[in-house]
Amino acid sequence: MNNFDDNSLKRSRRLYVIEAALEYLIAILVSGSFFTTLTKDLGFSDSTVGILSSIISLGCLFQLFSIAFRPKRVKKIVVMLSFTNQILFSALFLLPLLGIGNSFKRYSFVFLIILAYLIYYIVHPKKINWLMSLVDDRHRGVFTANKEIISLVAGMIFSFLMGLVVDYFIAINNLKIAFIISAAVMLVITVLHTLTMIFTVEKEEITAPKKSVIESVRETLKDKNIIKVIIIFIIYYIASNSSIPFFATYQLGELNFSVTLITVLGIVSSVARILASKFWGKYADRKSFAVMIEKCLIIFGVSLLCVVFAVPSNGKIMFTLYYILYGIAMGGVNSALINMIFDYVPHEKRADSLAVSQALSGVTGFLTTLAVSPIVDYIQNSDNKILGIQIYAQQAVTALGVVFTVIAILYVRFFLINKKQKSEVK
Repeated sequence: MNNFDDNSLKRSRRLYVIEAALEYLIAILVSGSFFTTLTKDLGFSDSTVGILSSIISLGCLFQLFSIAFRPKRVKKIVVMLSFTNQILFSALFLLPLLGIGNSFKRYSFVFLIILAYLIYYIVHPKKINWLMSLVDDRHRGVFTANKEIISLVAGMIFSFLMGLVVDYFIAINNLKIAFIISAAVMLVITVLHTLTMIFTVEKEEITAPKKSVIESVRETLKDKNIIKVIIIFIIYYIASNSSIPFFATYQLGELNFSVTLITVLGIVSSVARILASKFWGKYADRKSFAVMIEKCLIIFGVSLLCVVFAVPSNGKIMFTLYYILYGIAMGGVNSALINMIFDYVPHEKRADSLAVSQALSGVTGFLTTLAVSPIVDYIQNSDNKILGIQIYAQQAVTALGVVFTVIAILYVRFFLINKKQKSEVK
């Protein structure tokens, strides 16, 4: 058992906050408009960009491998694999600079990003378990909220500045310089991120009995309470991944948004999320996480409805409404999906339950994007018309997202909230 003084633990918690913020900055560069700008330069189609954007959801499947991985000391391997993962992300921005065929560049891109996310998701649960062990259980909620707020604020400033840089080089028709700067910035962040973990202390982990991945998954899926939560995960991911992965190409293409504008809208969304987070936390403590997620899903559904009606003439207005409402909804959705596991599952099963639920919902989300992509291609190849009616592909698939969001809301209402109320009356 390790004994650390208060100063060591306080310093490590501060480093954890910085680590989370730096990791978030890297995530920004490999997602959204930055990711889309890179993939479009490499010649990927809109539907393929949507599929690639959802690889992060598929990557959740790799968390299952972490179940069978239970060392007492995780710091060294977490640091090494995290560094490797981020170097691979940096390499993505260097592909357009290579003097090789575009087809080979695209194959290399797909290989590198899948490998990067494979490494990330295998190591991520262990890293979170290590760093959260440094936080007092009585203050975990406040600590997590503050950590997220700092990451969001840092992300807003960072994404705005990087958006200006990318737009400038697009304007002077020299996008390759923007990619070089992005790779260099990511390398600097990677070094700083690695240092935060190196100087963070590690407690010796009390490991649970070793089980195979199959055995752990089978045991988890036998629990009816876990299944209830997993169903919410799955329906929500279907709603989200049938629509959101295609928004960036819609904004940059048909709606003709600049990267800077998209970045500003992302900042607006982050501000809305920051302002809503503490409200949703108090609301959940007073009512329950099930009641909270029902309200968040309603707001999420309305946000998608704004995109359904977004066209070039009103695109800026409708997407501004989408980003604000989406930020408000995400202020509660992400914490609810995790905390509902804690509400329904005993302590010793939480880690495995979270990994299984995220893995299944992640795979579902990826397959959803894969299934929806041909619809996007079909509508675009039909001059954005369905049965002679003018409609953009992204509007159509977002309408599908609205339908599944309504299904998720009804499921929460009738299979969680109402059943819980009836059981309490009995």
